[in-house]
Amino acid sequence: MKRLCLAVLAAVLIGIAPAWAEAPPAGVEEQPETGIVPRYLLMDHRGRAVTDQDFPGRFQLISFGYTFCPDICPTTLAEMALIMNKLGKKSERLQPLFVTVDPERDKPEVLRRYTAFFHPRIIGLSGSPELVRRVADHFKVRYEKHWEPGAAKDKYSVDHSAGMYLLGPDGSFLAKFAYATPPTEAAERIRRLMEEQPLPAKRLRD
Repeated sequence: MKRLCLAVLAAVLIGIAPAWAEAPPAGVEEQPETGIVPRYLLMDHRGRAVTDQDFPGRFQLISFGYTFCPDICPTTLAEMALIMNKLGKKSERLQPLFVTVDPERDKPEVLRRYTAFFHPRIIGLSGSPELVRRVADHFKVRYEKHWEPGAAKDKYSVDHSAGMYLLGPDGSFLAKFAYATPPTEAAERIRRLMEEQPLPAKRLRD
C-alpha cells in the first residue's frame, strides 16, 4: 500500500512539472479589492469547529476541492506540500487547509486520510452543504456537480475553481496563487511576507 501511495504521488509530481514550466511568470495575484471575505466556520476531522481566527500568528494557505477529484486537487495539494517543504523552519508559521466542496461524500475520516497522504500538517475542513457553500461564496469559489447520463446519484464529479488563497496572521486576505503557480515562486512570496511581519511573542497554537 505504501509503495502504491508513493507511486501515485510521484505520478502527480511528474504530471504537474510541465504545468509549472508553462505557467506565466506572475502566478501571484494580489487582490486587495476582489470582494473576497476571508471568513469561515467549518469542522475538522475531529468534529471540532475551526474558524479563520483559530491560528493566531500563522499565515493560512487555503485550497478548495474534493477527494474524488482526479487531477486538480491532488496537483494542488502536492504543490502545497512542496511549499511547506521549501519554507523549511518558516513553515511553522503557515497553516495549510483543504476545504471540501463535496461534504456529502468527504466525511471527516476520508478527509483526514486524504490530506495526510500529501502532508501531515494539512487540515481538511468540511461542514454542512450550506456552510460549505457560504464559505465558498466568501472566497468567490464556484463549484457544481455533474453526472454522466445514467450515473447513480452518488457517482458524480464536481467542477470547481482552482488555486490557493493566502491569509495573513490577522486573518486578512493577502493574495491568490493561481493554479499551477510554481511552488518555488509561491514559497518565496510567502517567505517575504513572513519577513515583513515579525513572529509574535505569543506561542503559536499547536
